[in-house]
Amino acid sequence: MKLTAGGVCAAKGFQASGVHCGIRKNQTKKDLALIFSEVPAKAAAVYTTNAVKGAPLLVTKQHLENGMAQAVICNSGNANTCNANGVEIAEQMCTLVSEQLHIDAKDVLVASTGVIGKVLDIQPIAEGIPPLVKSLGMNSKDAAHAIMTTDTTIKEIAVEFEVGGVVCRLGGIAKGSGMIHPDMATMLVFLTTDCAISAQMLKKALSSDVTQTFNMLSIDGDTSTNDMVTVMANGLAGNAEISEEGKAFDTFMKALNTVTVHLCRSIAADGEGATKLLECVVTGAKDEAQAKIAAKSVVCSSLLKAAMFGADANWGRVLCALGYSKSGIDPQTVDVSFRSKAGEIVVCEKGAGVDFSEEKAKEILLESEIEILVCLNSGNAKATAWGCDLTYDYVKINGDYRT
Repeated sequence: MKLTAGGVCAAKGFQASGVHCGIRKNQTKKDLALIFSEVPAKAAAVYTTNAVKGAPLLVTKQHLENGMAQAVICNSGNANTCNANGVEIAEQMCTLVSEQLHIDAKDVLVASTGVIGKVLDIQPIAEGIPPLVKSLGMNSKDAAHAIMTTDTTIKEIAVEFEVGGVVCRLGGIAKGSGMIHPDMATMLVFLTTDCAISAQMLKKALSSDVTQTFNMLSIDGDTSTNDMVTVMANGLAGNAEISEEGKAFDTFMKALNTVTVHLCRSIAADGEGATKLLECVVTGAKDEAQAKIAAKSVVCSSLLKAAMFGADANWGRVLCALGYSKSGIDPQTVDVSFRSKAGEIVVCEKGAGVDFSEEKAKEILLESEIEILVCLNSGNAKATAWGCDLTYDYVKINGDYRT
């Protein structure tokens, strides 16, 4: 497996585009994105666990009942959530795309991101879709830019892998910066692949992967109303269709995980106001469930996140987060270390502090990527969670986000 260029356009038969249609006042900011497969594709999605769900999710879920899709339309600047005519608008978006692409409206998935509770006007979208379709091409970056809200960078990746001797590609784009918390986060992820895989196995792959990746991601503890991850597989690579578990499915899962882990890290690093990517690796857990709960609790701790912003090796906050995680840890067996490209330092052994250099610890924690290493010494299970530091700018960004 190797990295390749192209994002969601890396796989055969996929094109993308992004334009400014007028939802956002800033005319330099693209706000409408489209991803298109030249042929109908097997498709699957996972959605936010928030009881309040954006209208686009309800429409997408209905459209995916047959496990097929051919396009994804997404706007930024307005979440189309808690609107009386939200479903109608989402359906209209699908219809407008289908008319331009000459495909079935039921094969169009729809997503929106932005302010909740603001009426979404279909007019700028209707005017923007023709030029959006006209500009379809190898434009993954344009699509990635168009789905951004408070993001500061685009997020895309693609990999190349072999299934049965046939070269396949899988790529993705994502947006996410705030309102991100385990159990789906405000996060949208669109994945494409030319690998031939059945709808059932595609859904199984995605559902399994998100438990290890996107559900282990936290920026601020808020679970959004519009979070969704979609994947389309058009089979144009020409490999024998993956219809059951085995070597081919394992290869596909590895490719999928490579892409999703990269996007998770990108989202965490670009958290609202963030200056540091935090990665908590828990090892020595009695089972995977304990490891996951423990890791997520650490990256969700506001006190720990604030300490990381200040480059303060306050390991007691790690222990505190583990203690209230209800993961069933034994505090007297816990070891904690901090690691970055500046080195690694042990700060806690068997639940108690050890002598360490505060100067060296600060040097390690001043780096932009920090690993929080926790060993529970209770078994062989492990898990990883991602987050970011908590800064002054987070409050500034969210203090007037709507206005």
